[in-house]
Amino acid sequence: MHSPNGDLYHREREMGLLQGAVGELALGRPTVATIHGSHGIGKSALLNAVPRLLPPKTLVLRARCHPSESQFPYSMVSQLFDPVLGGAGGHGTPGPGLGEAGPTHEALLGLLRTTRSLAVDRPVAILVDDLTNADPHSLRWFSYIARRLDDLPVLMVATLPASAAAQVAEQLGPLPYLLRLWPEPLCPTCTTELVDRAFDSPVDQELAALCHTLAHGNPLVLHDLVTRLRRTHVPPGSPDPEQVLPIGAQAVSETVLAWLDEDDPCASELLTQLAVLGPDTDPAVCAALSKHGEVHDQQARETLVRAGLLEAGAPGRFTHTAVRPAVLARVSAHERLLLHGRAAAVLARLGAPARQTADQLILAGCDWGIDVLRGAGIQASGVGDRESAARYLRRALTLLEQRGVPGADGDESAAKEAREREESFLDLTMRLGAVELHRDLDACARQAAAAADSPLGPVRRAEALARLASPVLVSRIEGARPFVRVCGELAALPAPPREHLLRLTAQTLLTGHRSGLRRAARLAAADPGDPAAHVFAGALAAAAAAGGRLGTARRMALRVAAGPADAPEGTAPGSAAGPVGAALALTWTGDLDGAAALADRLISTSRASDDLATTLLAHLVRSEVRLRRDEHTDAHTDAHTDAEAALHLARRLNAPALAGAAAAAAARALVGLGRAAEAAVLLTAEPAAGDAHPFIKALSLQAHGTVAAALGDHTTAVRLFLDCGHRLALRGITHPGCVTWRAQAAASYRALGEESASATILDGAPRQRGAAPRPQSVREAGPRPGREPGREPVRERTLLSPAEQRVAELVVRGSSSLEVAEKLFLSKRTVDTHLGRIYRKLGIHSRHELAGAIGEELPV
Repeated sequence: MHSPNGDLYHREREMGLLQGAVGELALGRPTVATIHGSHGIGKSALLNAVPRLLPPKTLVLRARCHPSESQFPYSMVSQLFDPVLGGAGGHGTPGPGLGEAGPTHEALLGLLRTTRSLAVDRPVAILVDDLTNADPHSLRWFSYIARRLDDLPVLMVATLPASAAAQVAEQLGPLPYLLRLWPEPLCPTCTTELVDRAFDSPVDQELAALCHTLAHGNPLVLHDLVTRLRRTHVPPGSPDPEQVLPIGAQAVSETVLAWLDEDDPCASELLTQLAVLGPDTDPAVCAALSKHGEVHDQQARETLVRAGLLEAGAPGRFTHTAVRPAVLARVSAHERLLLHGRAAAVLARLGAPARQTADQLILAGCDWGIDVLRGAGIQASGVGDRESAARYLRRALTLLEQRGVPGADGDESAAKEAREREESFLDLTMRLGAVELHRDLDACARQAAAAADSPLGPVRRAEALARLASPVLVSRIEGARPFVRVCGELAALPAPPREHLLRLTAQTLLTGHRSGLRRAARLAAADPGDPAAHVFAGALAAAAAAGGRLGTARRMALRVAAGPADAPEGTAPGSAAGPVGAALALTWTGDLDGAAALADRLISTSRASDDLATTLLAHLVRSEVRLRRDEHTDAHTDAHTDAEAALHLARRLNAPALAGAAAAAAARALVGLGRAAEAAVLLTAEPAAGDAHPFIKALSLQAHGTVAAALGDHTTAVRLFLDCGHRLALRGITHPGCVTWRAQAAASYRALGEESASATILDGAPRQRGAAPRPQSVREAGPRPGREPGREPVRERTLLSPAEQRVAELVVRGSSSLEVAEKLFLSKRTVDTHLGRIYRKLGIHSRHELAGAIGEELPV
């Protein structure tokens, strides 16, 4: 612990050395003492402590130099001698204030004689503050006198900045009576005592430590900081660090940084560079920016370390988080942009890592560097920093768009430039979409739509979309359309790329469309063991299960679950359609154990590859499997856990449609746990997206119906269940194992006392293969054997196929054949073919008759 010396803290060593110098003065021997250090370290305080150490009757001559007086010859000498000599003249010596043209030898001799005459009768102490600000004549006098004090009782003490240490050592170093003092920063203990004294009460230890860190032991900065804290009424006993830090930053900014600007512009420039560009900026970059060279840069770093702004060990690392904001507050926005732009150019010239250069490009708003930004995006994506990757790639796309389209003047070079631009645009779009697939699914869907609009042809479009073909994107209609359109274009080519067609067809199958199905099936059959064929087979298994072909669906799903022989450890997003489709098919065909095992494996592999989208789908599938295992007492608890995990991921990935599906699964699990009111709140807070996939909308309607039935509102429940079935039928999902809405609707009908409606809704389910065939037309049937005469004839029904149901529904609503074709992604010829079959099945001849007959065919 350091004891205070009057107002001085942590100055025992310096005061001891000054006591020794005063002792030499009392013995008639000279001493020249120089006090070095940075601004505010306490040099003037030590100088002011010297008079009270001096022997009685000592003559004290004092001067304080200022830059404004440096142009007047002998201004410092005048401050020293005028009080005792009364101006020019005296004792027969030439006056020091006569203003000679230069420091002649005669003038210096005269001043030396004056000094000797003053020291004849008593000791003399010459105290000079800020000697480096003295005029050149006075500086010459100080050096001249200091070297000629061998037999005089004279003590000369001067304060100088640290930067003047080398000059003093060169001029006065050989003197045997030279004493050099370097005051140290205050220690934490002394800082605490000083702060306690300033607040007149013990302060919080954390506040004292924070003050010490911010001031770096500089007494003047510490005094300024404490004064500001008291002025803003910071409580010393329980301070708020968030309140103290800005005050500390301001104190540092207005003291230390101002001193740097004045004393060492090179160090101030380096500090600004490190604050703007980042504390870990390469020293070579700083040297290139400053144009001073690495030697000056290293000296500037040492100055900043001595000033307490940079750490000694780590180059460029600030001593405290408050330093950088304080420096940045002094830099204008225009100056920042210029510095970032220069740094980007230097980094590009030095071949720095792309990410480092790209950061400066973005901050500077430069209109160049597309390739640098692309490389930075690839680097960031490779290390999992997808936020930065998306920022780099978005900036590159913006720059590419700002360039505009080259003029179409028929010039060959212009055409080549236009194609290169489109290639670059498609490449950046695809890469950005691949990044967004892991962080923002809505943004990924927008990039997929942009890629589908590329003018480079169907093969290049298909190549880009195949990289983005993840089943999470078909959760919304807008996300599904690009894949359906490009898949149709690809299938129409004479020789489409096999892998792209299989992956895009798998994507369209999950949307309920069959673009390119036949061709993809033939290609998959030619080599059923490769990964692309397994992706297609998984999606086809889900489509087969949805249409009621259970045996086919299960066989294909089990083959996909076995996986290709060369399957990698993880699951790429573009390959997720295979296992996800297979897991759904196994769930809908009743193989819950197989579906659960596949979902478990899918969660494990997708987590290993950091594929959050596939993890989300796997949690949804496993939640559905657990909901169907009613024999397990904790099945609904586990299902709710999976649904909550899926909901969290859906919100994180900005996927409102999948968030609605996860909320529906969680609500059904809560109903199973007897928490229907909580389920109703959840469904209200997480409504289904307006353009969600019809299957997801059906799941949401089923969940709402389940909650309504659990709360006793069976009328609403029946309406919701029937709406659910209607939407499923329009998408061609006719297998009752996909969504159990019929059984739930029948239960609500029974609760309402409508047994006949309950039996009818169950009987309306499509029959599986092997069941007795239904009549192929609608007609008035005659009396059956055993039927009593006089009874009304029974109107037998035949259900249209799923595709026919979709077409008939849209036609009844007033859509033309062309509009139906556009909405269902079919050709007009296919729509007309469906209409012909519908007319034959219903025994009608026109659209006008369709409205009257369709009510008996569609389960509205």
